[in-house]
Amino acid sequence: MPSHAKSSLEAGLVALKQGNYQTAIAQLEPIASSQNNGTASLQAQVGLVMAYARTGEVPKAIAISQNLIESNNPQVQEWATRALEHLTKRKKPDRESKNVETGFVAFENSTPNSTPHSTPNSIPITPTLEEKPEDRVIETKSDDTPDTPAMVPLTRLKATVATPLPQPATPLSGFMGSVTRTQAKLFGVIYWRQAQRARAWQPLRKPKLIPLRLLSAGTFIALFWVMREILKFAMGLINQTLVKLPYLEPLQLLYRDPTKLLLIVLAILMAVSPWLLDLLLAKLYGQREFPKDVLNAHSREAVRVLQRCSQQRHWPLPKLRILPMAAPIILTYGILPRNARIVVSQGLLEQLADDEIATIYATQLGHIAHWDFAVMSLLLLVTVPIHKLYQQVSQLGDKISGKIWRWPVTILASIVYGVWCLLTGTGLWLSRLRLYYSDRVAAEITGNPNALIRALLKIAIGIAADIQKEEETSWQLESLNLLIPVSHQQSLALGTIASNLSFESFLKWDTANPYRRWFTINNSHPLIGDRIERLCQIARHWHLDTELHFASVPSKVKRQSFLLQIAPWLGIPLGVLFAALVWLTWQLAFTLKFLNLKWIYEDWSFITGCLLIGFSIGTVMRINSFFPDIKPTTVQTDDYLPNLLADPSALPIDSVSVRLVGKLLGRQGTSNSLAQDLIFQSSAGLVKLHHISWLGQSINHQDLIGRQIIVTGWFRRGATPWIDIQTLETQSGKTIYSPHPIWSTFLAVAAQAWGAYVFLTG
Repeated sequence: MPSHAKSSLEAGLVALKQGNYQTAIAQLEPIASSQNNGTASLQAQVGLVMAYARTGEVPKAIAISQNLIESNNPQVQEWATRALEHLTKRKKPDRESKNVETGFVAFENSTPNSTPHSTPNSIPITPTLEEKPEDRVIETKSDDTPDTPAMVPLTRLKATVATPLPQPATPLSGFMGSVTRTQAKLFGVIYWRQAQRARAWQPLRKPKLIPLRLLSAGTFIALFWVMREILKFAMGLINQTLVKLPYLEPLQLLYRDPTKLLLIVLAILMAVSPWLLDLLLAKLYGQREFPKDVLNAHSREAVRVLQRCSQQRHWPLPKLRILPMAAPIILTYGILPRNARIVVSQGLLEQLADDEIATIYATQLGHIAHWDFAVMSLLLLVTVPIHKLYQQVSQLGDKISGKIWRWPVTILASIVYGVWCLLTGTGLWLSRLRLYYSDRVAAEITGNPNALIRALLKIAIGIAADIQKEEETSWQLESLNLLIPVSHQQSLALGTIASNLSFESFLKWDTANPYRRWFTINNSHPLIGDRIERLCQIARHWHLDTELHFASVPSKVKRQSFLLQIAPWLGIPLGVLFAALVWLTWQLAFTLKFLNLKWIYEDWSFITGCLLIGFSIGTVMRINSFFPDIKPTTVQTDDYLPNLLADPSALPIDSVSVRLVGKLLGRQGTSNSLAQDLIFQSSAGLVKLHHISWLGQSINHQDLIGRQIIVTGWFRRGATPWIDIQTLETQSGKTIYSPHPIWSTFLAVAAQAWGAYVFLTG
């Protein structure tokens, strides 16, 4: 489809969602009349039926429906037939709407607690479908459920559609939301089961909060320790530099122990973190106050949840803030419940439904109730300025034209980024654990675990759509990632694969792979499938159908494969055993007066050498399996990518050779000198790329960003799927090599040489 047609389709669907029907008609009519746009023409014609019906031009809507009946596709014929049937007949005014949602949007201008009625401008398209039990949507109410009829006004409809490639969410899900998966794939939409919520539910058993409390304290200690070591290193480096420079003397202040001062500073920062973060987020990201009335317009249930929970716990209502971001995120910061702030993005309000917004706000109340938000606020306060410094240094490097002068700035930017990663890494474990607790609280507050499941998936879809639209990971997403509900990295594949693969198939790895949790050690968020499975357990506990259905059969993974996967790290404890054996041998030889090596081993430093040798041996054992030869006869293409993502028994060691065609996304310039933001966009979705720069190449990876490329490498299925690059090729024949096997070999040899040196010299 030409780019201008694609943009017109997007603009028309957005106008349709916003209620600008004349604009939608003007944008969609040329595409609908075109014979060359295939599925886009069908989408445009369906949108025109909706727009004409809302503007009272029923004859035109009928004419397009009759045209769709003549389509060669049976699903299109079926939809058009039923739409035509209900366009040509009127519903009785006193007839109540049924609770079975058929998947077709209602065009009434209905409001809560109103009775649907038919007028020339409000023609319902709600035929009765023969549904399977899993396709049926039962609408139930609790104290937090808005008393809304089953017929949803189009202006309040939330976007739940994703097209196969980078198009943003569209309002077509309103009428495709509950049709079969086959019908949904016809329009590239996402199938939502719309599983029900609880009418009345028993409280869940109180969770054990001791692990969360200990981890919160441990996170503070880890942050303090890392900051102290960085500070001591910087102070020592400055004094060493001053000593070597002429006419300068070292600063005596920098020789002092910074422990007490750092503790005092961290305590003060934590105490004032709400107000400092208000200033930082307002200045850097455009944060502003968010009136409760505006939130009420998006989700009345969210406001009621906030008010009821605050009253029950004798809290003041949390202060509401909003960020002008298209990506759907939400975060909470503060030190006490009375000064807590809940910050939501504009994208989340636009892309989630009423009950889903309420459940997401309820998760933030869980963070406040468990007090984990205090430590995370301190972590955010420390890391945001450093990330901003990294951004400023990178932008400075981009302005320098000479390569010689740009190198020092590039190195400085990389160092600042490394410091940011170290400080952020202290909160990884707490960031993962606290989300399990907040999900549980949200489900218990709202009685709607299924809405939270849909919310998490839609957040992933929205984040992936934002990355595709911007063609890079935004600074805001990266710097705030630790506090948002879904990580931007785990959103890449999950948020774009739905048109080619069901959520259950993709997330089966998260629920069934027996070694899955080993691959989240360096992740900021827990596995989405694991979180959803826990929410499904809560739904089943309350005798509810679940939004997703996971098979209960665990995947079978060879233990040898996992041991080979962790061979480098398994070599470390084996190195300890080797050191113990060496020590026992030396003791025996010394006792028998056969050999005296006490002058070597009396300081125990030989243990470090044994650890390095063990790591080196494990790395060498894994190299051949990790980087097998890529043969043209066995290489997999784009069409096979969904199958690779759906394999629940795969491990990263199961290297699959791939050769994919698509577009290279990522930040350009100095900020991506370490290739930390390289993303491959194929017809099947987004995949993270791992690249190692190699000196001496005429071009680098940054030169290819935004261009169509062919990537050859090894696909790996882990907590975040990724591809280790072997080559990046352009259509003009330029090639970039990524020497992963060479780098692994070099690392193994270096560890072996260093270990041998330490072992022999003591």
